[in-house]
Amino acid sequence: MEIVILAVVIAVVVVGAIGGLVVGSRKKKQLPPSQAPSSTPTITAPPAEPHVGDEAETPRDEPRRTIEEVDLPVAEPSASAPVVVEEPPAPEAPEAPEIETPEPTAGRLVRLRARLSRSQNALGKGLLTLLSREHLDEDTWEEIEDTLLTADVGVAPTQELVERLRERVKVLGTRTPQELRTLLREELLQLVGTDFDRAVKTESGLETPGIVMVVGVNGTGKTTTTGKLARVLVADGRSVVLGAADTFRAAAADQLQTWGDRVGARTVRGPEGGDPASIAFDAVKEGIAEGADVVLIDTAGRLHTKTGLMDELGKVKRVVEKHAPLDEVLLVLDATTGQNGLVQARVFAEVVDITGIVLTKLDGTAKGGIVVAVQRELGVPVKLVGLGEGADDLAPFEPEAFVDALIGD
Repeated sequence: MEIVILAVVIAVVVVGAIGGLVVGSRKKKQLPPSQAPSSTPTITAPPAEPHVGDEAETPRDEPRRTIEEVDLPVAEPSASAPVVVEEPPAPEAPEAPEIETPEPTAGRLVRLRARLSRSQNALGKGLLTLLSREHLDEDTWEEIEDTLLTADVGVAPTQELVERLRERVKVLGTRTPQELRTLLREELLQLVGTDFDRAVKTESGLETPGIVMVVGVNGTGKTTTTGKLARVLVADGRSVVLGAADTFRAAAADQLQTWGDRVGARTVRGPEGGDPASIAFDAVKEGIAEGADVVLIDTAGRLHTKTGLMDELGKVKRVVEKHAPLDEVLLVLDATTGQNGLVQARVFAEVVDITGIVLTKLDGTAKGGIVVAVQRELGVPVKLVGLGEGADDLAPFEPEAFVDALIGD
């Protein structure tokens, strides 16, 4: 029994000792510096507020000034004071374009002959080379035919020319280069035709202006040709009124007016998409009122349907003739289109009575035979040719100068 009691006492003593050690270790645990108690607490005061009258720097002793020595502030203008606003200067009126003096038309094609010969010389040189062969057999004559056909002379005119050349060469016998050149020049002149009346008719014979209507597919240079023709007429001393009746192509009227302004010719125009016949009517009316010598009417060149084209051009013609008869209907063709140009020519010939042909871009093709082909197709002469993009590169067609350019010097 005593032993049991002794064991209990020892156990209690051991438990008590262990508990004391744990409590002691907890009491000795250090706090972080910020939480450690201090014997003297530190109090941080807020920054002192500046007192009224305090200066940022040490005041300096300055002499006292009288009221006369003190500069008073300049008074700003009152908001109610009237403010003078300068008016912007009036816009200056646009300067009138300088009137140009076109180059005289007399002999213009002769002056442009070098440009023409550069493109057409291949035809003449090719024919002279073939004709100069010692033996002109069938193969040679076939080559001559091919050369003419390639130049767009046309089948029928080519056959006629070859037949005449064969007969004349056979009769001639020996052939010197000069004799061949003379022979070829004569035959080509006959083919091109020297008996046509190639003058552009701009005189009505009445007290009204001469009226010229210009037709053709857009893209052939129709509007440009109308403007250049105005220059040709002004150069010959004629006064001109332009009618911008091509209302379906954007900027056609602006383009024509620019050409007219350069030579002092007035342009009658209307709204885009307006009635072409109405504008043509007004142009002729203005030409009569001004006493102009010539009225040039630029028409639309659409070829969507032949019926629509026929109705439109027919209406323009009828309306214009209420004032005066048409003196000239010029068809503008692009020489570079070759046989396709003949298709266009047929369509227009069925719609209106073509009286003359203008071949543009003749300097840009080696197929000068189109002159022969289109005349044979329509039975009307080539009256004007375009030989460049310059303002004075439209020239009256002269068969002799044209053939001389073909065969060269």
